[in-house]
Amino acid sequence: MSEGESTVHGSLAENAGCARQELIAPDSPLRDLLCLSMISGVGPLHFRALVERLGSATAVLDAPMSRLRDVPGIGVKTAERIMRARTECNVDQELADCQRLGVKLIAAGSPEFPQGLQNIPDPPMMLYVRGELLPRDALAIGLVGSRHCTHYGMRTAERLAASLARIGFTIVSGLARGIDRLAHQGALDAGGRTIAVLASGVGNIYPPEHVDLSEKVTKAGALVSEVPTSFEPMAGLFPQRNRIISGLSLGVIVVEAAMRSGALITARHAKEQNREVFAVPGPVDSLASRGCHALLRDGATLVETAEDVLDALGPLMNEIKPSPETSVRHPLELMLNELERKLLDLIGSESVSPDELVARSQLVAPQVLSALSVLEMRRLVRRLPGNMYARR
Repeated sequence: MSEGESTVHGSLAENAGCARQELIAPDSPLRDLLCLSMISGVGPLHFRALVERLGSATAVLDAPMSRLRDVPGIGVKTAERIMRARTECNVDQELADCQRLGVKLIAAGSPEFPQGLQNIPDPPMMLYVRGELLPRDALAIGLVGSRHCTHYGMRTAERLAASLARIGFTIVSGLARGIDRLAHQGALDAGGRTIAVLASGVGNIYPPEHVDLSEKVTKAGALVSEVPTSFEPMAGLFPQRNRIISGLSLGVIVVEAAMRSGALITARHAKEQNREVFAVPGPVDSLASRGCHALLRDGATLVETAEDVLDALGPLMNEIKPSPETSVRHPLELMLNELERKLLDLIGSESVSPDELVARSQLVAPQVLSALSVLEMRRLVRRLPGNMYARR
């Protein structure tokens, strides 16, 4: 991390980690951080440039015109809006809206800020989160595609999302019509977790027919946005939010995309962020799949089933730590109870008998046999000749 980035993260994180929306003290740094995020024309790149140059959100709002104009990309009109922001931006109303909607504010650099977003080239400075982000969401897959999808695309997206959710992945998408909707729905139907990244505020759901879906997502994951709660969706915010979808994910699957699809922007962000890019092939004469075929020609991993994703991400599993105390080799490990995880930790690549596991674990035989059945069913261990077991 550069010295400038360190300054930014330090100033944002100080006293401004995850705001439980009690009305914040007038001198809290979070007020100025929130105020700066509410200024029209100050997007994430300008936000970062301002804080890097001037040191903190408070310093930005206190700066004279001459210092603001020294920041690349800040014109006279934007500088004037920044100088009037404390009187024109209703921070108390925004905080009250957050409290009413159950929205958490998570600043970049705070412990609760998603690990996957920490090191992308242009991370959001603040996230509005309705619902809950969990440590296990570090094992996430983005699944995106065309709004104007075919029955093939709809069927494939829902099937893949459900399969991956059952394995233990969190499904990340954009709550848009078409493939995005099926991605969220597939995860929900499988009893899994899903995160929707919005191009509007979390209190202003777009498209409006997805309000009911958004409520379900909130209960099984989270709605996430980098803009204030009531923000209207604008054309420029859709490609901008796509970098968050890919940033939250280990990889991005594209299911149906025309050659000028927004899903290809998400795939490009994924590549720039050193994430895996996956694509589902379609019929050779389908215009809806031409973008996917272009990705495959450029080196994307072909996906037919969830196993294809696991095969590609397998080496990454050893690097993922959903919490400081927990590391996983396979996402299914996140679905184990304490007893099953304890037993799995005792099984290595060398074969071991149930009797040995009873002695090592100090559990009774029925508990060990029951846990072994679960681990075998989940394909985390394999049974060998002579009633021996080894880790897959």
